[in-house]
Amino acid sequence: MGRAGNGRRVCALGVAGVLAGTALVACGDDGDSGDGTRGTSADASAGTREQGTRAVRSAYDRTAEEDTAKVKLRVQTSARGASETANGQGAVDLDDGDSVMTLTVQGQRIEQRVIDQVLYQKMPKGQAPGGKPWIRIDLGKVAGQQGTGGRSMSDPAQSAAYAKAITDKDVTKKGSATVNGVKTTHYRVSVDVARLPHGDTLREQVGPTLPMDVWLDDEGRMRRQQIDMTVKAPEATQRSSSGASSAPEKVTVRTVMDFTDFGTEVEADAPPAGQVTDMTGKALEQGKGQQS
Repeated sequence: MGRAGNGRRVCALGVAGVLAGTALVACGDDGDSGDGTRGTSADASAGTREQGTRAVRSAYDRTAEEDTAKVKLRVQTSARGASETANGQGAVDLDDGDSVMTLTVQGQRIEQRVIDQVLYQKMPKGQAPGGKPWIRIDLGKVAGQQGTGGRSMSDPAQSAAYAKAITDKDVTKKGSATVNGVKTTHYRVSVDVARLPHGDTLREQVGPTLPMDVWLDDEGRMRRQQIDMTVKAPEATQRSSSGASSAPEKVTVRTVMDFTDFGTEVEADAPPAGQVTDMTGKALEQGKGQQS
């Protein structure tokens, strides 16, 4: 993808990576919240943490039970003192991750669909390669090359593994907040990346912990999720003008997703094949270049 507009496509691909598997906090067992803990203040504190952990672990299951939702997305990327923001809105299937979105990136409007872990994007006029309006990228193949397995690291199928990566000490109740008119409870979560599938590879990319904030409604469903990542830039991009390696460049990415209107209709259909240029190979080549 070494051409004009590449930055927009990479940014949008990151957006798709989040949506393709919905929420990383993907939860496991749907435990009851319990009746609380009585006794000493220490016991009460421990009970509160345990209750919060159960709530966070079960949030994905409770949200996915609604099948679908409208989603609003904001991705802010910062590096070298500058930042860019991508916004999106649409609808997502909370079970399989299919989605239909409209993204606004650097003032450009991009229509996006994710179907069976395949990303389709309708690029702004004049930017699509091959003279066709749509591009296609197999997210599963790209994730496989990156060492995170054949699926996105936020795939719902990995929910049990993520639940194991969250312990009582990783969840802190921060208080109450109103999100899009809905009363919620705010939890801060620190996930031990090493305990995730392919954790060694992920640790190299995002560091030892992955900080997240989630806002859950009275039914335990996720209404907002914020993921903060600090990603090291590939060594190839860390060369100074003299050719020597400079200090590792870090890129910070904050992704905020709001979920509303559970049960909304999601119509995610692949574009006609004759209107699509497959860019999976280019994405894989780019990935190899960053890893070398």
